[in-house]
Amino acid sequence: MATLIEARGLTKAYGAKRALDGATFTVESGRIVGLIGPNGAGKTTALKAILGLARCEGELRVLGLDPYADRAKLMQQVSFIADVAVLPRWLKVQQAVDFVRGVHPRFRPDRCEQFLARTNIDRRSKVKELSKGMITQLHLALVMAIDARLLVLDEPTLGLDILSRKQFYDSLLNDYMDDERTILVTTHQVEEIENILTDLLFIDRGRIVLDTPMESIPEKWLQLVVAPDRAGAARELKPLTERQLLGRHVFLYEGADPDALERLGEVRQPSIADLFVAKIQGGLA
Repeated sequence: MATLIEARGLTKAYGAKRALDGATFTVESGRIVGLIGPNGAGKTTALKAILGLARCEGELRVLGLDPYADRAKLMQQVSFIADVAVLPRWLKVQQAVDFVRGVHPRFRPDRCEQFLARTNIDRRSKVKELSKGMITQLHLALVMAIDARLLVLDEPTLGLDILSRKQFYDSLLNDYMDDERTILVTTHQVEEIENILTDLLFIDRGRIVLDTPMESIPEKWLQLVVAPDRAGAARELKPLTERQLLGRHVFLYEGADPDALERLGEVRQPSIADLFVAKIQGGLA
């Protein structure tokens, strides 16, 4: 696989605050990568650096280019969705299509029309007359018609209902993603993208604190649920974190023996949210 994004020691300071503090990571082609972190962790700054909107210290190459110095060339191969609210409300649907056709050299009007044909969107309607779900569909039609190698999504479904969010991600998988394209997505709704991700990047206080492919999670981390009388024995196996849920104890382990855990209680694969909470709280440090 080719490396699309390579960051080494990426650092960005705003006064005394470091939004990025030596962040190091890579993103390979054909992957769907979740960049997950709490508010103020550095997600937006990292995306700005990748898109050439912010100059940072350290080394950063995106599609083999310096994103800040070669931004015009880079953006011919990159698409970006901040959230579905960014489309001007006064803009008509056909005007939006015509605008993207005029400014992006890799925009394919035929693909855009194919996608819009599967919706109930009236080309004469203004954005303000569309439902949130329709705005999402319009946004997708515009973005998926761009023959880009990298799609960057920053909270793309913010404010949408659960049905519209599901349709958004289904369309990404069915109509956009292939072995040559890569998606980098940030979201607070980690549970609904868990099943589509191939890789995880956790960021906290400007540093990458977890960088792992999804297939490695069941190999490295296990969750154990036990009754209170087994909690002592579970603690002896040195869990990373412990919490209580409905009268039972839930432990998270790294590199533990599955057979030893199964003798104590129910063994599960932890969710992204479980790993995220443990990591950000320092349990996996």
